[in-house]
Order: sequence, then structure tokens, then C-alpha cells
Amino acid sequence: MDLTPLLYRHILPHAGLFIVKMISFTHRTRIVDPENERDIIDHGKSLIYISWHQRFFPGITFFAKRKPIAIMISQSRDGDLAAQGVKMLGWEPVRGSSTRGGREALGKLKELAIEGYKIGHIVDGPKGPFGVVKPGLLKIAQVAGLPIVPTITSAQKKWCMKSWDRFMVPKLFSRVIIRFGTPITIPKDLNDDDFEMKRRLVEERLKALYDDTDLIWNDPEKVKKIFSGRENRVRL
Repeated sequence: MDLTPLLYRHILPHAGLFIVKMISFTHRTRIVDPENERDIIDHGKSLIYISWHQRFFPGITFFAKRKPIAIMISQSRDGDLAAQGVKMLGWEPVRGSSTRGGREALGKLKELAIEGYKIGHIVDGPKGPFGVVKPGLLKIAQVAGLPIVPTITSAQKKWCMKSWDRFMVPKLFSRVIIRFGTPITIPKDLNDDDFEMKRRLVEERLKALYDDTDLIWNDPEKVKKIFSGRENRVRL
């Protein structure tokens, strides 16, 4: 009897999500520059949240509150595991990648965007290279007609895995920042040179925001401003 489907569809997703929720429950999380997200949503529009693969852990439970969200996931066996976890969070997994089922997945994302879904996208996943924005992000933005919002996560104390991207998990009871960058729009019609220029722009802006946010932990006054009081939304 092959127990692999049971393992990937039920046991591993439930166990993994339980661990993520338990760790995340101990974190003290604050939102920085919330207007970059809120101004879009308040105007009845949707958006694309983007993150490095290295940093998506803090967003797993945080963005479970921002439904409906769709996310593209490959049609691999590892993708089966991820898709089940996504369903458990109440998100919509759209199966496809640049190598398999990409055209159909883009069409589905467009349909969901029209219905009001937000889209989450890991720009350098699932296997890197680290920090490199792949063309698929821009294609999603063009097809869905949505602005890209860099979504930065940073932890004061963290574990780093021995993986290709040094995957980050905030330590128990760590302070965590989730920061929204200025929205980036991608025109539907771009020639090859302009497309590459936009791709580099997104990549450079994402890196700059990660670097700037990580430096906050070295500034006691900024840390105090962000984490003082009960207000969890701060504009820097």
C-alpha cells in the first residue's frame, strides 16, 4: 500500500502548519508603512504581494487574515505538499510554473484577480538563485493587471537553515517587522529591453528594502517607535 498520498496531502501539511502556528504565536509583530498596502485596498483594488523565498515564514499566518489570496505553485510532488498547506490556510493554490502549466495558471490568476483575489508570489522560489526576481512575476502582473507591493519581513532574532537561500525562521518570542514597499506597476506592453529593465528595478528595490529594514534593529530609537504602545501600524 502506497502511503505517499496520505503523507503529502494530510500528515505533513497538518504537522507543518501546526508547528508554524505555534512558533508564530510567540512573535511580537508590527506593520511598517501600512499605507502602501492600505491605499490600494481602500480604493477597492487588489495587488500582488512579493517576497524572497528566504523570508516568507512570518507571512504564512499573517496573510491568512488577508483572504482571498491566490498563489501559484508548481505541479511537482513538493508542490502537492505546498498546495495542501495553502488550502489549509484558506488560500487558493493555482498549479503551474514556467516549465509546466504556466499558461493555464496565468489565465486562472487573471480570473481570480477579476473576482477580487489578492496574489502572493515568491520571486526567487522554489530553488533560486537567491534574491533573483524571475520573469514570471512580471508576467503575472501584466496578465492580472495588478500593482506589485514588496512585502518585507525581518526578525530581530532568527534561525537560518542550511538551505540554498539560508531560509529564515524567527526565533521564539522574537520581534518581527512586516513592511510594505511602494507599489510598482508593470505596463502590459513592454519590449524585451524594457521588460528586463522593469525586472531589475523590482529586484533592486526589493533588495534595498530588505537591507534597510534589517538595519532597523541597529537603531534603538526606530525599534522603540515601532514597538512602543499598542498601535501595530507605524509609518517610518
